[in-house]
Amino acid sequence: MDQITKEAAKEKIEKLTREINYHNQLYYQEDKSEISDYEFDQLMEELVHLEEQFPELQDKNSPSQHVGGTITKEFETVEHETRMLSLGNTYSKEELEAFDERVAKGLGHRDYSYFCELKFDGVAISLIYENGDLVRAVTRGDGYKGDDVTANVKTIRNIPLHLKGNDYPEKFDIRGEIFLPKKEFEKINAEREANGEALLANPRNTTSGTLKMQDSSIVAKRRLNCYFYQLLGEDLSVENHNEAVQLMEKWGFNVSPTYKNCNNFEEVLDYIESWREKRHQLPLETDGVVLKVNNYQHRETLGFTAKNPRWAIAYKYKAESAESKLLSVTYQVGRTGAITPVANLSPVSLAGTTVKRASLHNANEIERLDLHMGDTVNVEKGGEIIPKITGVVLEKRENSSKPISYITQCPECGTPLERKEGEAKHFCPNTTSCPPQVLGRIEHFVHKRAMDIDSLGTERLRALITQGYISNPSDIYKLKDQKQQLLGLEINADQYTKSSNGYLFVSLKKALFAITEGISLASIEKFLQSNEEVDQAHKLEAFENFIMEKKNKASLNQANLKKLQDVLSKENFDKMEDYLPVSSVLYLFLGKQVSLDELNKITRKKNTVHDIVLALSLDLTQEQKDKIKRLKGNTFQSGVISNMLKGIEASKNQSFEKVLFALGIRNIGENTAQILARHFLNIDALIQADQEELLAINGVGETLVQSIQEYFAQEKHLKMIEELKQEGLHFEIKKEDKPEVASEKLKGLKILASGKFEHFKRDEIIETINSHGGQYVKSVSKNLDFIIEGADMGPSKKEKAEQLGVKMISEEAFLKMIKE
Repeated sequence: MDQITKEAAKEKIEKLTREINYHNQLYYQEDKSEISDYEFDQLMEELVHLEEQFPELQDKNSPSQHVGGTITKEFETVEHETRMLSLGNTYSKEELEAFDERVAKGLGHRDYSYFCELKFDGVAISLIYENGDLVRAVTRGDGYKGDDVTANVKTIRNIPLHLKGNDYPEKFDIRGEIFLPKKEFEKINAEREANGEALLANPRNTTSGTLKMQDSSIVAKRRLNCYFYQLLGEDLSVENHNEAVQLMEKWGFNVSPTYKNCNNFEEVLDYIESWREKRHQLPLETDGVVLKVNNYQHRETLGFTAKNPRWAIAYKYKAESAESKLLSVTYQVGRTGAITPVANLSPVSLAGTTVKRASLHNANEIERLDLHMGDTVNVEKGGEIIPKITGVVLEKRENSSKPISYITQCPECGTPLERKEGEAKHFCPNTTSCPPQVLGRIEHFVHKRAMDIDSLGTERLRALITQGYISNPSDIYKLKDQKQQLLGLEINADQYTKSSNGYLFVSLKKALFAITEGISLASIEKFLQSNEEVDQAHKLEAFENFIMEKKNKASLNQANLKKLQDVLSKENFDKMEDYLPVSSVLYLFLGKQVSLDELNKITRKKNTVHDIVLALSLDLTQEQKDKIKRLKGNTFQSGVISNMLKGIEASKNQSFEKVLFALGIRNIGENTAQILARHFLNIDALIQADQEELLAINGVGETLVQSIQEYFAQEKHLKMIEELKQEGLHFEIKKEDKPEVASEKLKGLKILASGKFEHFKRDEIIETINSHGGQYVKSVSKNLDFIIEGADMGPSKKEKAEQLGVKMISEEAFLKMIKE
């Protein structure tokens, strides 16, 4: 890549831009994905790299301009040039009819139409364009003034930064709704759930919080979207709202395809009804329908009340609620050790989906609701996304039901739980060997910016940790001696879950696949989807009929299903709709060789079927092996293992500063790891450094000193470092890695470079600063000594530097400084 010619780079940049724009179009306009997030990020990374090498080839509309990087400490309040109105709400047909009567009375006739569109549950935004360039983005605020969030809005990939063509007004204001797509919201919550963090309540609040984040590069990763719905300007040359919408589409703005111009009130009612259920299939949350009188002259005639326009109103769909039965409460352990209780419910249909689980947040919530086992509960979808239990139907409570008792031990490792004073959540204190907590540390170690072992993704790591192969980073380098044991090891753990007291459960889909013959996994999956709203007991009864319909080995399959039902009826495990106890399923295959009681005990200690079978050390027939294979998830094969070990071996070439960052010492980021590595040159000197020596380093404070000393005071860490040394990792600066010291002219100075430079590429200017004793800093802060200002320096960075009084110098002044 470094040797590429300018002509070849131009061709490659154009190809990457087309490819990235195609995938953005697919994602934002059609809610589809053909490649993974990782593959998309790789394309973007390659484009950014080429544009840094050849800044003159960067187009103003390049997708790379949406990646962010600006830091905003405070959001300036800006006055709207045209007030951002709020709408009145209505909840019934009668109220809508009354609104229509007021419109007809106000106009004195019925020769008008309504422009209808769905009401999106997001954050209203006003964008100002001047000469085709996006110059400002402001939130609604109080309607008169809002927050300037321009830097963050520029990261939204389907918002044009520069308009093409020249048929747009010199200046205009376009209004829209920024939202977080449902699948992105669910992804964020899945990550938070895995980390043991509180789940976000709904996409709207998450969108609002995201728009006020200080680091725009983090905002970019949230993949916000925007639908535009209103155009304001002095020279639009349109008389109706639907014509303005066509202009927005023509200029490249994303308009929701749900709109319709309704010629009369009956068509409005038909529109509302047609979207009542269909709206749940959209990629974002909706809470109603907006009606606007289409003609602008009619709007002028109708005018405004003190709060709302008389020519528009919002119809709100009623929130859906349903009753469900509480089957059990299980507990998830996050990567920080936080425990989150989850209610397992009998299936109930809500807002277009079947709900079977709901987060209970913490012990306080269970106590507040006064939940008893087997309760009938009211379930709603908060923001129509997160299922939540809003209360108990007390008249349906059974007299024999007992209150839910919160667990006292970690379901993953058995360690007694702790709850700090004043905190709502319980925690597992076993940071050393509790699998979810180990996963967080190991993920950091293998990260691209640390040891860069991309062949060890989260799924593979989780498998290796839960099955006991990895408990700390040094274990990664011992995997080469365990090739044989790894063969057949289960990679995918998604099919498993744990009961409240730590017993292993497997998905119903895999269980039914394992106990039957001649029925494909795909057809079982289809059967379960068509019976999604049926409870498990009746689902198993329906599966018997399904077996008969298939006719393939029907008698044998029916007999196996009956045996499974018999075993389940004798067990007293937590009830979960989509899962069965692993012990009950394995007993069907191994019953003559091992007791059910023994299987129950071992499934409390192991995390996969593969582990259980290994631990039992049974002499299995080929038929038993085949059935067990059907029950297992995807497994490590020789090619995967070779690829993984190759990546591990290659990571041994990482520099000392990368290894130091990978250790995960609290408060040591990439920049600090580089400073420490270059100061001490090897790990032993850092371990032996006293407080005074550490504090003498520019950029090292007391908090960091405490973190370093606490880390190296633990024998387990020193032992791990010794093991990593023996495996060949670099714990000292190699001769070729030592920065070339040109001078000490910048010694002690903190410097940032921003924009495009004539004599330097991005990496070159950083290396030059370091070689003259300076410290390169990535963001604008009052601690900077100066900023080297290049061409096209970002306006927000410049504005912030001016606000903080940070000195800015030219590239020529910088060259003169280091040459003197």
